[in-house]
Amino acid sequence: MRNTMFAIFTVLAAGTASLFGAAPAAAYDYPYCLQGRQTGYPGDCSYPSYATCMATASGQLAYCGINPYVAFGAQQQPRRRPRYSAY
Repeated sequence: MRNTMFAIFTVLAAGTASLFGAAPAAAYDYPYCLQGRQTGYPGDCSYPSYATCMATASGQLAYCGINPYVAFGAQQQPRRRPRYSAY
């Protein structure tokens, strides 16, 4: 009985640890995107160099372009001033 309870507790602890210990993968925008009929726009942006993108595009009806998120950067919102200032 004691071994069964220990086994159940171990399985529950491992399951709980796997739920809370897993971190999401970090998103990274690579500078080149594979674009074409199958991938659309902006396409598959998982290529760190132009050569790797072109190697993947060869033999397909696809081409490589610059990732628009990397090229233009993140647009920042202008800072708003408060409508009424406090004295």
